[in-house]
Amino acid sequence: MSENKIYLAIDLGAGSGRVLAGEFDGNRIELHEVNRFENRPLELPDGWHWNITALFQDILDGIKAAADKYGDRITSIGIDTWGVDYGLLDGQGRLLGLPYQYRDDRTKGMPKIADERASKEEIYDGTGIQFMFFNTIFQLLAEVESRSPALENAEDLLFLPDLLGFWLTGEKVQERSVASTSQLYNPKTHDWNYELIERLGLPRRIFKALTDPGSVLGPLNESLQTKTGLYKAKVVTIGGHDTASAVAAVPSQSGTPAFLSSGTWSLIGLELDAPVLTKQSFEDSFTNEIGVGGKVRFLKNICGLWLIQECRRYWQNHGNDIPYGRMAPLAEETEAFRSFINPDDPIFVESGNMPEKIQTFCNEYDQPIPTSPGQIIRCIYESLALRYAQIWERLIFYTETPPTTLHIVGGGCQDKLLNQFAANAIGIRVQACPVEATGFGNILTQLLSDGTIGSLAEGRKLILNSSVIETFEPDDLAAWREARKSFDRLVTF
Repeated sequence: MSENKIYLAIDLGAGSGRVLAGEFDGNRIELHEVNRFENRPLELPDGWHWNITALFQDILDGIKAAADKYGDRITSIGIDTWGVDYGLLDGQGRLLGLPYQYRDDRTKGMPKIADERASKEEIYDGTGIQFMFFNTIFQLLAEVESRSPALENAEDLLFLPDLLGFWLTGEKVQERSVASTSQLYNPKTHDWNYELIERLGLPRRIFKALTDPGSVLGPLNESLQTKTGLYKAKVVTIGGHDTASAVAAVPSQSGTPAFLSSGTWSLIGLELDAPVLTKQSFEDSFTNEIGVGGKVRFLKNICGLWLIQECRRYWQNHGNDIPYGRMAPLAEETEAFRSFINPDDPIFVESGNMPEKIQTFCNEYDQPIPTSPGQIIRCIYESLALRYAQIWERLIFYTETPPTTLHIVGGGCQDKLLNQFAANAIGIRVQACPVEATGFGNILTQLLSDGTIGSLAEGRKLILNSSVIETFEPDDLAAWREARKSFDRLVTF
């Protein structure tokens, strides 16, 4: 049996989670899926929540399965999840209710209240974060406004990867990459923005010292060591925000990598050495999140394959189960550039009858109404690609050397038609890989933590050795330029 080191990546997404085992042979990382499980939010009388205790049990099942298979070869464990959501704990470390799901509507009206206490310009200058209704700043403000007993009794705020790490080890930390998604972190001072926290009436006591990706939390607590059979492995903080981990695995050797993390959300941006906090970046709504190695993920967050996922869910529930692999062929059979949507229109935020919402949007803007699944899918794909092109046009002004390649990573990079549409709309080469960017980036940070590799650049070379890159060259540029004119009349930047 090989004695290669094993690193476990716990990767939670909004729809599912998994435990991955990364086997490192010195030249490449081979990923093995140990456990995959559903992530199903709960609608309770007070709103939508994450069933975090069920997820924790699924994680433990995965750790035990990995321990049974790999034993003492397991070196460490890293945890990543989506950003902004959190748990509140009392002074004895007890969770004060299930964490809310970011799509819960309790944040309605909170941006307006925040603006009364600190202007949007002040908040952006002190945090560098794009205004999104679900940001932690607005979730916590909703707790303040409702006089939440949980917040009043909280001694600790732990973002979801930090909460899971605490349950595994007994150690509480607030990891920097996921904290930076909150819109309460100051990228200039590299600390919490305590002035903003106090102006909003948030309790200062729950914001603690921050830790960086690669910090060691420690071993599993004794009870879990016994339950899982994993005695020697340590838990390491990694890029706890899944996009931080995904971008760490972008297989670029460029000084300024350009990336599109493609999944439920589409995050398109540049990896920079320092934040951009200008009047123009504020007006353009670009965000500055912290990545692995102190890098800044300068990006724009837009609605992504959520539109496709919700359409599929609706069709499935109404007797038309269209596999993801059939969607591109259906779209290719239909007329090009028939109708467009604004992927970021508020109508698409909440779950529901997504095909009908798309039809409603098209009707309101006097466009042909897509009726068949193929027409709806093509409308989504083309609209996403043209939205990418809008953002790219602004994005490249923030670097002196415009990138020549866009790297698409994450589950969405398997969608070849969308990749080609992105290349066509932007007019630039697209390289797609790796699908498992978040898992790879999670493991790269663990390799950095234990000194197995010496730099992020070295880790990205490992990704090149461990993946197959597919390249998409731009095509049919004249037709896409004409489509862009129609799209720009419909959707402003």
